[in-house]
Amino acid sequence: MSTVNRFAALHWTVLVPLVAVVALALSWGRDLAPAAVGVVALCLAGAVLAAVHHAEVVAHRVGEPFGSLVLAVAVTVIEVALIVTLMVDGGSKTSSLARDTVFAAVMITCNGIVGLSILVGSVRNRVAVFHAEGSGGALATVATLATLSLVLPTFTTSKPGPEFSTAQLAFAAVASLCLYGLFVAVQTVRHRDYFLPVGRPARDDAQDHAPPPGRRTALLSLALLVVALVAVVGDAKAVSPAIESGVASAGLPNAVVGVVIALLVLLPETLAAVRAAHRDRMQTSLNLALGSAMASIGLTIPAIALASVWLSGPLLLGLGATHMVLLALTVVVGALTVVPGRATLLQGGVHMVLFAAFLFLAVSP
Repeated sequence: MSTVNRFAALHWTVLVPLVAVVALALSWGRDLAPAAVGVVALCLAGAVLAAVHHAEVVAHRVGEPFGSLVLAVAVTVIEVALIVTLMVDGGSKTSSLARDTVFAAVMITCNGIVGLSILVGSVRNRVAVFHAEGSGGALATVATLATLSLVLPTFTTSKPGPEFSTAQLAFAAVASLCLYGLFVAVQTVRHRDYFLPVGRPARDDAQDHAPPPGRRTALLSLALLVVALVAVVGDAKAVSPAIESGVASAGLPNAVVGVVIALLVLLPETLAAVRAAHRDRMQTSLNLALGSAMASIGLTIPAIALASVWLSGPLLLGLGATHMVLLALTVVVGALTVVPGRATLLQGGVHMVLFAAFLFLAVSP
């Protein structure tokens, strides 16, 4: 890469997140005109691309699986902060916001990102290869967390409705943190090799053979990654009133707003996972997808449990029958996908159909 190209790449990846944050500061809490919504949306798209770039720089420095863990946790922490803020300020009308957001994140990651990554990987290499041990353990953790936090509240009897009692919510929070902490320890220390990409000796990827960036460059990218993710989540929140009005004028259910915002917030992980699959790093794609689903539940539920001290309205966590069926089918199909350690276009297509069913039923429940 020439000096001019290097400067141009550095210029936009540093400038765009800062511009996006400025747009966030200027638009926060204001009613935006259509032109302003368009500008904020462009800043949002640029921040997504910048976040993916800086995440890849950090990942190249620290290696896998730490790289995918950094992006998943960073996105989820900021997303959780947004959810808690909205719930504290929104009162009873946001009582189901945590449930809707977490479930949307699980379906987007476990079906949308996984399916799209398998399609991309299998189109290029006919068969997408990954470690069944690592991906299977991740899926089992996601299924357990989702069942404890989103399914059981529908069937408990301590409180009416799909709610946990205070003791039940505390147990779910502690269990979620313990499971997530155990998984991170296994992923990064005990069985790290289960989460490393399965190598192909014939592959000649320029990025794979490039020397890792220096510590100063990696730290700068880490800081800019956080800035970009703050801009992604904040700009998504800034354009949400326009999304809400559009959804209302179209006569669609209010839950569609949460799905759209979740799609916007998860764009960095989606792009990073697809690019990894294109480079024949399917394990990295699965680390991003399943790790994001796990972090979304494992960090959101404890944060909501802590915030419940200040929440005045009910906290609805239990899924309805339709969503429970989709979750169960996702777990079964996901298990059949990851157990062999190899996936083809068929598995990718099945996951994409499940994702399409989730989107369709969100629009037409």
